[in-house]
Amino acid sequence: MTALSRLLAWFPASVLLWSGLCGVGVCLLTALWAKALALLLLVWGLYFYPVWVYRLLVRVKPLQMPLREELTGQHYSHWWGSHQIQVIYLVFPVLERLLRVLPGVYSAWLRLWGADIGRQVYWTPNVEVHDRGLLQVGDGVVLGHEVKLVAHVVMPHRQQLRLYANPIVLGSGAFIGAGSVLGPGVQVAPGVQLPVRSEGHINQRFEQTP
Repeated sequence: MTALSRLLAWFPASVLLWSGLCGVGVCLLTALWAKALALLLLVWGLYFYPVWVYRLLVRVKPLQMPLREELTGQHYSHWWGSHQIQVIYLVFPVLERLLRVLPGVYSAWLRLWGADIGRQVYWTPNVEVHDRGLLQVGDGVVLGHEVKLVAHVVMPHRQQLRLYANPIVLGSGAFIGAGSVLGPGVQVAPGVQLPVRSEGHINQRFEQTP
């Protein structure tokens, strides 16, 4: 693990520290302008700071898809870095659930991470996204309760840990049933309706039945 990898492992803690300091400021500061400034800094730290760091890393070293690499050894894994930046939203999913209250806000949020998201996509509150920049979602897609989109998998290989990552593609008008789990490289054709608790394995394609 490189120095940068070890540094990014502390990224979620830095978000918590920043949020805690801003939260204390909101509670303790008396001047209205100071409270408003602390609140703005809190929102920036929880949402825009992680996106800014992620986009900076992607600009320096873009993820080449599909991605196959060893996670062990003395080299920097760009996927590992991007994962650490997003961990905070897996630990505290309420941060993203709040964005789903207003129509279109969560889709806009994913676009900030580099995802290709269409119009009028419906995200139920408990949808779980692990790789925000590795999504292609068409217009009018519906994702049911507790759907999980995981565009990476880590597997043991010859006493090493091998990573495979590939974007998940959901065609326009697709319906993803509650409790479904879609893995890296899964493609759902436009208009396909996946039943409850469907499993999409690596690079699996779901096509329209005649």
